[in-house]
Formats: sequence, C-alpha cells, structure tokens
Amino acid sequence: MSRFEVTTLVPAPPPVVFDASLSVDVHTSSMGHTAERAVAGVTSGRLALGDQVTWRARHFGLTWHLTSTISACTPPEYFVDEQVTGPFRRWHHTHTFEPAHDGAATLMTDVVDFAAPLPPLGTLAEILVLKRYLTRLILLRNAHIQDVTRLDR
Repeated sequence: MSRFEVTTLVPAPPPVVFDASLSVDVHTSSMGHTAERAVAGVTSGRLALGDQVTWRARHFGLTWHLTSTISACTPPEYFVDEQVTGPFRRWHHTHTFEPAHDGAATLMTDVVDFAAPLPPLGTLAEILVLKRYLTRLILLRNAHIQDVTRLDR
C-alpha cells in the first residue's frame, strides 16, 4: 500500500473550500484532460455523507470506472471518500480544511492511501508510476479549487 500527502493554501475561507471540494461539478471541471464524468449516483451538485458517485475517466489510454462513497463528513473541517468498486485494491482519501490567515484562507490537506491490484506487480506500479501520477492529479484538482474559490474573481 502507498500513501501520499498534498497540502495546498487556498485563499478562501474553509466553508467555501469545503463546499467546492465536495462539488461534483468542480471535480469534473478540474479533470477535463481525463474526460472524467460522474455517470451514476450523485452526478451533479454537492456530495454529502453517505452519497455515492461513479466516475468514468480515461487514464493511461484506458477508460476506468470507480465508485466512491463519502464515508465520513464533518463540515467544514473534514471528509473522506473511499472506493466502493473500481480499479484499486484500496482507495481512501482524507480531506482536511484548517483556517489560515485569520480564517480568510484555508490550509487544505489531502492524504491518499491506495493499493493497486495484482501484487506484487501492482505494488511495483504504485512505486514506479501511480504515486507520482495520482499526486499530479490532486495538485491539478487543488489548483482548480484555488481558482474557482478566489474571492477577487
């Protein structure tokens, strides 16, 4: 199993960043390069505790489906999305939101624990390719969240 963490300073208050992070529409618009779409479950709007969404996207030239659920949620501080079905043996993504700069900004932290299928080849893929690739996806999503939550827009 692999783990990575990404911390991003977002110039908007935690409730705004929390809501944007749970938005199916914001997520979809951040992943345009993978043609990611919500195709089942909650397909637009804001996710909440217990909601499920099935995503379809192209990665590495293949179309993948992943169904995740919001398994924990404490607005506006924390939520977790976990894979229910999909390509990973494990996918557990913790999102935390801490006030920064007297609450005018948010320190957003993503902690992703994941395991690829088919060990030991999957474990090798985690180390050689997936960890870097997935970190880049989170960084792209977070840059998009920074943009859509800007207060000076």
